[in-house]
Amino acid sequence: MCLSSSGSPGKMLLTRYLWIGVIQVSSPMFTSFTSNSLSQPSVLGRVRYAIEMDIKYIRAVAVLNTSFSNLNLYVEWRYKSEALIKRETEESKSTSGASLISIKVLGFLSSMALNLRQKQTECIIRMLNLNQPVNATGTANEEVYKILIYDRFCQNILSPLIHVKDLRKHGVTLYFLIDKDRKPVHDVPAVYFVQASQQNVQRIIADASASLYDSFHLNFSSSIPRTLLEDLASGTLNSDSIERISKVCDQYLEFVTLEDNLFSLAQKNSYVQLNDPKAGDREIEEIIEKIVAGLFCVLATLGVVPIIRCPRGGPAEMVASALDQRLRDHLLSKNNLFSEGGNFVSSFQRPILCIFDRNFELSVGIQHDFRYRPLVHDVLGLKLNRLSVQGEKGGMKSFELDSSDPFWVANGWLEFPEVAVEIETQLNKYKKDVDDVNRRTGGTDGAEFDGTDLIGNTKHLMNAVNSLPELTERKQVIDKHTNIATVLLGEIKERSLDSYAKKENDMMLRGGIDRNELLGALKGKGSKMDKLRFAIIYLISSETINQSEVESVEAALRESEVDTSAFQYVKKIKSLNVSLASANSASRSNIVDWAEKLYGQSISAVTAGVKNLLASDRQLALTRTVEALVEGKPNPEIDSYLVFDPRAPKSSSGGGSSHLKGPFKEAIVFMIGGGNYMEYGSLQEHAKRQQPIKHVIYGTTEILTGVEFVEQLTLLGQKMGLGNTGAPPSSIR
Repeated sequence: MCLSSSGSPGKMLLTRYLWIGVIQVSSPMFTSFTSNSLSQPSVLGRVRYAIEMDIKYIRAVAVLNTSFSNLNLYVEWRYKSEALIKRETEESKSTSGASLISIKVLGFLSSMALNLRQKQTECIIRMLNLNQPVNATGTANEEVYKILIYDRFCQNILSPLIHVKDLRKHGVTLYFLIDKDRKPVHDVPAVYFVQASQQNVQRIIADASASLYDSFHLNFSSSIPRTLLEDLASGTLNSDSIERISKVCDQYLEFVTLEDNLFSLAQKNSYVQLNDPKAGDREIEEIIEKIVAGLFCVLATLGVVPIIRCPRGGPAEMVASALDQRLRDHLLSKNNLFSEGGNFVSSFQRPILCIFDRNFELSVGIQHDFRYRPLVHDVLGLKLNRLSVQGEKGGMKSFELDSSDPFWVANGWLEFPEVAVEIETQLNKYKKDVDDVNRRTGGTDGAEFDGTDLIGNTKHLMNAVNSLPELTERKQVIDKHTNIATVLLGEIKERSLDSYAKKENDMMLRGGIDRNELLGALKGKGSKMDKLRFAIIYLISSETINQSEVESVEAALRESEVDTSAFQYVKKIKSLNVSLASANSASRSNIVDWAEKLYGQSISAVTAGVKNLLASDRQLALTRTVEALVEGKPNPEIDSYLVFDPRAPKSSSGGGSSHLKGPFKEAIVFMIGGGNYMEYGSLQEHAKRQQPIKHVIYGTTEILTGVEFVEQLTLLGQKMGLGNTGAPPSSIR
């Protein structure tokens, strides 16, 4: 939602409602109440009067203005689809091609599938172009040079999506962090992209007061609260700089999209906060509200109102219920962010949003994985699609791994040995192509292709010149992944990561491990954190707790000087689950009361999902459950799951209405408390195996490595006084 001080036709018509009565608005609709509001004793008085008089109209016009580009797309889509149906219908009259109509139309609609990365990028590009519609080339019709100001959080939003060359393409000549000292740049507009916080608002007021830039286009990553908007209005008015504020926009982009189907809310330590035994109701509510606000931004960007499913109890139900209510409140407005004009795909079939809590499948956050993409993330610390590794000649090298890297896209989910073979294959193919070019142009076989030894006839010469950029790019990709694989191989050998991954997987499949093999691994190679993760997986995978065996594991960990707080924390949960399984109905309620007091709001999810900790095959419990929810067939594992439909009457939500249970073509899976590439990969691989192919978006409060998640478990153990707490979590890496 975006409002402007400009009154010229075809542009944004209004400022945010707090500017009414302060900035002249060229609209006959406002003449009466603007003049009446002059009798109010203060600017804020006039503001309140404006809110009371015309808030509904302002919201409607504001949303309509943000829907112009979507409306054009809608008209274009309607024209294409209707023309396609008409043409195919005429063809089918002379042939038995009735099914051809549906196939082609469905194929067209499938191209409109949810693509979170694309949609967020489009929103950012529109923002960089001063929230003006962009043309087919992705740029504004009128090029305006500008400055971009952002905070740390919004820098992380931009980083995986927009590169420096993209900024220049959209007229951004300079870019700064908002908390840095900056010199005035006159006659140039500034685009601000920041979170709605008191600190940022005060800095904007200071910048406007100092006249750092000609005009200010303010974009908040989420909806700015009314109190902050009042502070912004009064602050710029008092400093006589309010005329410099051109636009104030709620962008609803407060999430980080890493891939087409992967996003994170970038909310740190959410697992600790939700499971902290000392957390009060108010603190839990604030965390839930923050998660709901982030999910609302994701849905607003996609333009969809999903059917929401979740298990009963714990954070999953709390988030689902609060999100359902927020969507209902927002949909009360006729012209809202989810109106049909802004999103036509949802009129065909809505997606399903499956919400889970990390305790649903605790082991996945801890396990070692031997596939390339999870391995790079877990071992080398992939962050925002970038990582730094030791170069061959010393020094650190930084690499970017995203959809622009064909090798990463094609081989990211292969086991590491297969990736090593593929790198060798690609290198040999590159050398063969270079030799082929050199041979045809009279060069030397085996020579490095640098374009300097090109002789021969003109045709071969031109072909060689044309192939030079493609060959050079291929060589850069091969060199990059050779470097990454070399560093990974060193870590694998030094820490026996292949052995840990295999044994952990075997434990989860068999439900245990031989005692000698267990203790041998704990006393062998590996970092302190590798051993701790292995020990926790042993604990989770065991159907029953063998006390003497557990004591031997604890002794082995202490011998390696490992902080066992995380191990003790998981053991406490495990013992609680065993107690619940054997308790009678009278004592069971007492245990649950004690458990909820001890472990916070999520204990019901832990106790309800004990069986999910043991996968019957390689497929993760999360993937199996999502499959069942998407198919919508009767299944005892999900029959108790809650259903919320924000578009339906309140009485029909939260229950089990059959028409809300699918099947679905698209799904959004959200994990509260931290997600990882292992889950993401499992969901994507399963979706691609389906016929027809399903489309699944995976999101989480934060993307965590196994080390980072175990550190949160360690912190919880220390809060409960478990384990040896002498060392901080970071010392057990």
